[in-house]
Amino acid sequence: MQDDISTELEKLKLELGHIQGAYKLVQDESVDASHQVNELAARRMEVEAQLSEIQARVDKANDDVQEQMAQRLLAEEAATQLKDLVRAEVMQKNRLLAKASKDADRKARLEKLLVLQGDSYSTFTWEEIDNATASFSESLKIGTGSNGTVYKGHLNHLDVAIKVLHSNDSTSTKHFNQELEVLSRIRHPHLLMLLGACPDKGCLVYEYMENGSLADRLQRRKGTPAIPWVDRFRIAWEIASALVFLHSTKPSPIIHRDLKPENVLLDSNLVSKIGDVGLSTLMPQKETLSNRTVYKRTGLAGTLFYLDPEYQRSGQVSVKSDTYALGMVILELLTAKSPIGLPELVERAVEDGQITDVLDKSAGDWPVKEAHELAQLGLKCLEMRSKDRPDLKSVVAVDLERLKHSTAVPGLAGPPSHFMCPILKKVMKNPCLAADGYSYEHDAIVMWLCDQNTSPVTKAQLRDKKLVPNLSLMSAIASWMAQGGRPLME
Repeated sequence: MQDDISTELEKLKLELGHIQGAYKLVQDESVDASHQVNELAARRMEVEAQLSEIQARVDKANDDVQEQMAQRLLAEEAATQLKDLVRAEVMQKNRLLAKASKDADRKARLEKLLVLQGDSYSTFTWEEIDNATASFSESLKIGTGSNGTVYKGHLNHLDVAIKVLHSNDSTSTKHFNQELEVLSRIRHPHLLMLLGACPDKGCLVYEYMENGSLADRLQRRKGTPAIPWVDRFRIAWEIASALVFLHSTKPSPIIHRDLKPENVLLDSNLVSKIGDVGLSTLMPQKETLSNRTVYKRTGLAGTLFYLDPEYQRSGQVSVKSDTYALGMVILELLTAKSPIGLPELVERAVEDGQITDVLDKSAGDWPVKEAHELAQLGLKCLEMRSKDRPDLKSVVAVDLERLKHSTAVPGLAGPPSHFMCPILKKVMKNPCLAADGYSYEHDAIVMWLCDQNTSPVTKAQLRDKKLVPNLSLMSAIASWMAQGGRPLME
């Protein structure tokens, strides 16, 4: 019995040992599994970190690609805009060149009308005048003034303006002869060019000004667009330069006496020219030698609101009578308002520092400082006493030229090549045509021909040394300069 128990105990001990061994094995396997789980978890975290890093790199790469695509699109858009801009500039330049060529051709045809058998103007028959105006068709009537009616006509393949006197009375005849005398002997880029006349019938033939009168454009009659402010500064200077020229003519200065917007005409480029000099008067030669302001007693002529108060009161006219009228024109350029009460209106605005309140808004965004200066200059010209008005040549024209330059829009291109003197390499002021067919600055080609008989350009022998003033080129250069063109810096 005891042996059975011992045997059973041994068996139990063996089983217990097996169980303990199995437990230990299971425990060891559990520990290994736990380690593996921890390792797998760590590995998983490591892989997830790597995946996050890879995803971040992928996202950054996508962002870089998107940014590069956006930059590429911007570059392509900029390139397209640049191409469009260049194309537009080329087209604009071609249009300007075509217009310049057309203007030059027009000026050349004008020259053909200017000289006939040595006279300074052409003489036309009544039949030619009648045909040019389609028998004075109402559809060709441009306007009617105190002295005559103006028609648009067509002579020698050129559009012209034909002024026909209302009657043959002594006053109209005097105005006709006065205008013929003045315009036949002077030329200036901002004076209306006389082409010819029909003396028997009292007709004057002028160059045709496509944009009509300054008055029409300021009032925007027939729906015409407003004149931009930058052009108004230029027009003020152009009018002053023409008046300075008239006052400086030899042997006798010429006073216009009837300056007003209706007598300032505009061509296709809005370049202004003074017309209607039928009321002008010549100062006596003996009085022109004095450095003082000189006067001439004459019958009252002109238009109310533009008349010099001293002239109205005494009948004595002077160069400063034109200065007074210019002052009123300047105020109208600024405001596009009627001259009635205009000086007082502008003076109040200037004193209150509110010049913008009276400026013509349709002209665009005026430069306030320059507009204020122009208004002050206009008011100075309108002083009641002539001695208080500034000198036209040394003060008014100088200030207007300064304002014109300071407000001009800079051009992108230099002067056209045919404006440049081949000798001096500068824009010409007095171009002359030589026998080689090229134009040169007069003084430069004269000096060249003193000891040369060859062309400065082709180097070929010249058939003669005759020089002919190139009036069409001179006019084209003057128009270019008036519109803001600048000579190349010396």
